[in-house]
Amino acid sequence: MIPLPRGFRFAGVSCGIKSRANAKDVTLIISDQPCVAAGVYTTNQIVAAPVVISRSRTPSDRIRGIVVNSGNANACTGTRGHSDAIEMTRLAAQAVSHQTPLSDDQFVVMSTGVIGRFLPMEKVRDGIQRAAIALGSTESHFLDACDGIMTTDAFRKIAYRTAYCGMGEHTLVGMCKGAGMIGPKMATMLAIVVTDVPLEPLDAQRILQAAANRSFNCISVEGHMSTNDSLVLLAKTPSEEEPALNEMDQAIFAADLTELCIELAKKIPDDGEGATHLIEIRIQGSNNDADADAIARSIALSNLVKTAITGGDPNWGRIVSAAGYAGVPISPSRTALKINEIPIFDKGEPLPFDAKVVSQSIKSQKLTLIELQVGLGPGTAVHWTTDLNAEYVRFNSEYTT
Repeated sequence: MIPLPRGFRFAGVSCGIKSRANAKDVTLIISDQPCVAAGVYTTNQIVAAPVVISRSRTPSDRIRGIVVNSGNANACTGTRGHSDAIEMTRLAAQAVSHQTPLSDDQFVVMSTGVIGRFLPMEKVRDGIQRAAIALGSTESHFLDACDGIMTTDAFRKIAYRTAYCGMGEHTLVGMCKGAGMIGPKMATMLAIVVTDVPLEPLDAQRILQAAANRSFNCISVEGHMSTNDSLVLLAKTPSEEEPALNEMDQAIFAADLTELCIELAKKIPDDGEGATHLIEIRIQGSNNDADADAIARSIALSNLVKTAITGGDPNWGRIVSAAGYAGVPISPSRTALKINEIPIFDKGEPLPFDAKVVSQSIKSQKLTLIELQVGLGPGTAVHWTTDLNAEYVRFNSEYTT
């Protein structure tokens, strides 16, 4: 049973954007009262219209919901795309307005799918109207909303936590989508986290950015940065009855949010298009965390490392050399490597190991763990990526045809 936060409703419906019959492609998430919203977005200079709109509206304490379409990214669509993104928020506001009229700027908008195609707005309009009718607060409503944001995903990506902070027990629930076009500075991905924890907008933004830095900013599949990456947090607006979290409770909530985001983020490379392995890269001993992150990314983006894992080949020289060209200092004489906890290399010298045993350890499980010590410094980082195989090439060569 998925626990859902109080005061939010969810829906996901099909409006025909996707070619698959009855595939859900419009999602609505509505707060019954004005709520706090924070967002972290792609840093690509080519940015989709929905990102431009949502980025301008967060952080805020007056948001009433999120409207999402999948199957069409509404990216590289010029002035019409911008107008269509705003129209989606206007339609959402109109569809859920009852006694109190809502305005379009009280909504965040997301799109995901193929780049360079205009949205079929008649279908989108119909989908938003039907999603508004379908809104509810049960688990099935939440799962419908999850389905509505997916594109090439093989499975739903959800996570939830109970947070004990503030004036009692609170719930966090999150969903995300993404399997390919996953690269640096968020990886194409959408993520939404909803909670009934009371937060001020600037606190929500700060905590969300920190969580993103340790989760969604630490995954990759092929290193391609999307035009649409968006991570949005919806939280309860503080009140006299339930004031905003104090500093101590914010730290508790931040830890819970970070854990939830890491769980969600790992599901993306675990679902990498055609991938057979999830690769976890742990770096320690660098001069600082930023250097460790650079080393982890260099290894994660090495096609030679990724293909070696595909074949179960303990070709460890590829890993060490990728660390060496990361552009940050390492100490070769203090460098040590383990693959799946098996020592391979230490103090700049190879260690005796049974290649067949290491190969079998890679082939026999989905997760491959790479642990690399690069010195005696305090810097650490963790990054998650996928292997690279022929199925990935086939899938992405046929994606739009």
